[in-house]
Amino acid sequence: MILNAIFGSLALLSLALLLWQWMAARRFPLHERVSDKEFAPAVTLLKPLKGCDAATEACLRSWFAQEYAGPVQIVLGVAAADDPVCALVHKLILEFPARDARLNVCGPLLGANAKASKLVEMEKLATHDIVVISDADVRAPPDFLQNVVAPLNPPGRHNNPGRDALPRVPADQQAGPAKREREVGLVSCFYRLANPATLAMQWEAIAINADFWSQVLQSQSLKPLDFALGAVMVTRRKHLEEIGGFKALTDCLADDYQLGNRIARKGHRIALCPVVVECWDPPMTWRAVWKHQLRWARTIRVCQPAPYFFSILSNATLWPLLWLLLAPAKGSLTIFAAVLCVRIFTALDLQSRLTRSLGHAPFLWLAPFKDLLQAGIWLCAFAGNHIEWRGQPYRLRRDGTLQKR
Repeated sequence: MILNAIFGSLALLSLALLLWQWMAARRFPLHERVSDKEFAPAVTLLKPLKGCDAATEACLRSWFAQEYAGPVQIVLGVAAADDPVCALVHKLILEFPARDARLNVCGPLLGANAKASKLVEMEKLATHDIVVISDADVRAPPDFLQNVVAPLNPPGRHNNPGRDALPRVPADQQAGPAKREREVGLVSCFYRLANPATLAMQWEAIAINADFWSQVLQSQSLKPLDFALGAVMVTRRKHLEEIGGFKALTDCLADDYQLGNRIARKGHRIALCPVVVECWDPPMTWRAVWKHQLRWARTIRVCQPAPYFFSILSNATLWPLLWLLLAPAKGSLTIFAAVLCVRIFTALDLQSRLTRSLGHAPFLWLAPFKDLLQAGIWLCAFAGNHIEWRGQPYRLRRDGTLQKR
């Protein structure tokens, strides 16, 4: 009787949290564009690179081909002059002679995080106040820069502030009046896994394209964001200087989280751009996806221990299944089937909203399977501090920094 009450309550709680997550995402103006294109300040794009694959050229080309009225400086950084991506960068620089673009061979690594180490060197070459940091595997729509800088526009600049100035954000997803007055210190955006080429990647696509972005919005409905999403981040140089620049992040695993968190702790606001970018990954096996998800889980556990610990409560497949198996009662099978249908429907809807496609629909049966594997990853996240990142073994310290093993 007691077990039935406990697992029944957890099953209903997980369903309520799932519906809350879905509604928070449904109310966000995803893909909405700004209508006022007068705000186009000069920006510097920093692109740390390492190696290339079949998607690298299209990803980089999307940034060279941005339809943006303001000046754009592009600084691309590599660790070695013989990196195969260098030839591709030189090709694009020749193809876009009007672009202020250059390739920089960075010096020795300053810490365990190679990306942050490159950014330290690349930041020295930045000539503009607004800095855009983007991963190498990110492909952006042509109007992305125009939209991602919009939240940095000082309030009151527009004759018709509000819809013309920024995409509409529901009132319940904004901070209180005092918080809304804070200066925007960093802008990031949602991203989608664009090429889930294997079954394992289709499983991960549910985690990224359905669950992750909606969970971020669920969190934002409780409190203002205090972290950044790493695919694209936009900030001002003065905010970088406030936190000690990229040099302060050279030993951090989650440089994106740390960048946003440190800027937020300085009293600035983290904003979300509704325009979505694409991430293109090489084909990954189940083993590679598991390692990726475990690294991500242990990173989140270190960065936000309490929220990560309680995140298991929102697993809308695990708790109804445990209720059914360990404390079956009249109606538990019906409730399990109903929750399973809701889970699959919400995953389909959320993924369709982010990707604007139904191509993933045949793989929606993976949603409950994803939840059960995610429960295993959640447990493993607490079982150790060792991770593998880019083929190198590390120990993750409590402060989120890395130590080579």
